[in-house]
Amino acid sequence: MLGEYRIQGHGAAEIAASVERAVGAGELEPGQSLPPMRELAARLGVNPNTVAAAYRTLRERGVIETAGRRGSRVRPKPATTGREQIRVDVPEGVRDMADGNPDPALLPRLADAFAAAAAQSDREPVLYGHDPVEPELVRIARAALDADGVPDGPVAVASGSLDAVERVLAVHLKPGDRVAVEDPGWGSVLDLVPALGLRTVPVGVDDEGPRPDDVRRALESGARALIVTDRAQNPTGAALTATRARALRSVLREHPETLLIEDDHGHGIVDVPLHPLAGVTRHWAFVRSAAKAWGPDLRLAVFTGDDVTVDRVRGRQRLGPGWVSRLVQRAVVRLWADGAVDTSAVAAAYKGRRDAVIEELAERGVAAHGRSGMNVWVPVPDETGAVARLLHGGWAVTPGARFRLASPPGIRITISTLAPEEAGPLAEAVAAAVGPTPARTYA
Repeated sequence: MLGEYRIQGHGAAEIAASVERAVGAGELEPGQSLPPMRELAARLGVNPNTVAAAYRTLRERGVIETAGRRGSRVRPKPATTGREQIRVDVPEGVRDMADGNPDPALLPRLADAFAAAAAQSDREPVLYGHDPVEPELVRIARAALDADGVPDGPVAVASGSLDAVERVLAVHLKPGDRVAVEDPGWGSVLDLVPALGLRTVPVGVDDEGPRPDDVRRALESGARALIVTDRAQNPTGAALTATRARALRSVLREHPETLLIEDDHGHGIVDVPLHPLAGVTRHWAFVRSAAKAWGPDLRLAVFTGDDVTVDRVRGRQRLGPGWVSRLVQRAVVRLWADGAVDTSAVAAAYKGRRDAVIEELAERGVAAHGRSGMNVWVPVPDETGAVARLLHGGWAVTPGARFRLASPPGIRITISTLAPEEAGPLAEAVAAAVGPTPARTYA
């Protein structure tokens, strides 16, 4: 059952540590079965209750799982979850409002920026051992962070927001730790947390961001980390207000050991000010992505944080990819410094499209949310039925199950490419699919 590995120990803590050590070293593999408790107790010469306590500890830490009569086994760490399969196949002729992408027409042209970056790289080749972060990118990013009130800290670069979030979680937490996440929230984060062997603790949100009472309950229940989207929250469009940010900082001051991760992926496409929470807790990270404003394929996000967090992430990066391409970093510098994106115009375009849909829905008695960003969230009584009826009517939207843990059903509509003349017909189709809805919150 265990091959060559023999579990050791006489106390529950020793037995649990023996199993966890073997899992970490790869001597016990994901999915591998553990001995029945009585069998292991007899082998070790201890009381079965001692083994039961050890297994309970391992379950709580997320190291093992119990599969009924099949006993206990090392917990698999999947690359993804069933949430990834919650998608809508968009047939030909159906308008796609489900993909979550920015409007390509609002993205900058990349040819000139990469040509200039390549020319610089010809003059100044980046070699092993060189600084992993482009100095000019640090200067520009730090200036923008300072202007937005983000606390001072070293600047690093990751391959997008999710990469940064994963790396920060990995350098601070251990399997079984709890992470407070927005509900509804970004489906990729809801997938990532369990894939790391961590446990999600849902926190309700409204138009102003995470609810302070929910955050307090999550942290009091033992959550060691909190992930917050400052603006353009996916899928609801929520954005932190000054009042909500003050309330959340107050909660975080009561739990200064909380790892705080803030995601500002909406930078460059939003029309609301930033109200960062960073600096209240001992360990924190603030992540800002280039994907929405300059293009998803750039795969670049800058982040800052406390010295320990950034140093740990950089150290782990050195043992993996090494660094994010300085060629890409130099191209982003060109795009950012040259004003390749008129961020005010982009934000105004998305705001106009969101507001048009929300107003058209309101006229038909359908409540919707979308304070910032590229999405509109519509609470619905029957999620599956609404998605199916809209698809039949020629509109593809995303089922809310992809973004939910315990919050009520809803649908996400991506308005990024919506034409002005489409707002009315879309709202008409949604109203026909879901019927009038009360003006209620979505968590």
